[in-house]
Order: sequence, then C-alpha cells, then structure tokens
Amino acid sequence: MDDIKEMTDETALPEETAEETAADEAPAEESAETSDEDDAVSEYNDTASEYAALEEALSEANDKYLRLFAEYDNYRKRTAKEKTETYMNASAKCIEDLLPVIDSFGRSMESECTDENFKNGMQMIFNQLTDFLTKMNVREIEALGAEFDPNFHNAIQQLDGTDYASNHVCMVYQKGYMLGDKLIRPAMVAVAL
Repeated sequence: MDDIKEMTDETALPEETAEETAADEAPAEESAETSDEDDAVSEYNDTASEYAALEEALSEANDKYLRLFAEYDNYRKRTAKEKTETYMNASAKCIEDLLPVIDSFGRSMESECTDENFKNGMQMIFNQLTDFLTKMNVREIEALGAEFDPNFHNAIQQLDGTDYASNHVCMVYQKGYMLGDKLIRPAMVAVAL
C-alpha cells in the first residue's frame, strides 16, 4: 500500500508541478512581453539617437564642404586676379622702358633727311612700333588743349598769354601713355594761366 501511496504521490507531484509551472509561466510570459516592449522602445531610442548623431555629422560635413568650396572659390578668384595684375604690371614695365626709345624715334622722324628711302624706312619702323602699342592696348593721353588733370598730366610750367583757356594744357613736352585703364606715364605739359 505504501507503494500505491508513493505512486499516487508521484503522479500527484507532476500535476502540482504542472500547475505551478503554468502559474510560473504566466508571469514569465508577461515579463517576456514587457521585456520585448522595453527592448523595442530601447532599440527605437537607440536608432533615433544614432539617426540624430548621423544627421548632425552629415550637417557638420556639409558645412565643412561648403566652407572649403567657398575658400577654394575665393582662392581661385584671388589667384586669377593676381595673375592678371602681374601680367599688367609686367606689360606696363616693359612698355614704360620702351617709351623713351619711341620718343627718341619720334623726334628723329621730325628731323630733316635728304634720303627719301631712308626716311620712308624709318617711318615704316615707327609705324610698326605704334601698331605694337595699339595691339598692346596702349593709348596716348590726349593732352594738348585738354583741361589740366593732375591724374594724367605733369605740369612743369605755367605760361601766360597763350591762345588756350585758363587751366588748359597749352604745350606738350613729353607724351603720356595708358595701358588699358592703368597710367604708364603722365604727359609732361605746360599749363595756360
């Protein structure tokens, strides 16, 4: 009988264990569902924070890119401007050094010459020099009869009793030249009183 009782106790034990196990499983399922929800919320928050961090990093990278692009564009413009200025300064210096030769050549053309062929040859060379100046965008400053402008004229004398109006150039001693908008050499003039 003891054996039977033991058997019933053994069979009862699994039933109690099953009930206890079922009772234990219900809170475990609830805690698993709660745990899954917590994990999902936590994962969503992690993803949102990663997304915000990536957006911030992208914004910083875009800002750096725009700044770098603007800096490069400024550099490009500055170097192009410096290159143009260097070319203009070198051209102005070259032409400035050539102007005394052209002045002397012009004065020699005004002198008397008995050999007509020689004079024609010199005139052709002088024309080539003036054509060269024209191609280089060098122009003579119109001075004779113009109102005196200290930006373009260098007054070395004032003359009274001329046919020109007061404060106007009445005589040109040396021609002035400009390269584009840049003054190479002012005209050396006399001004009427």
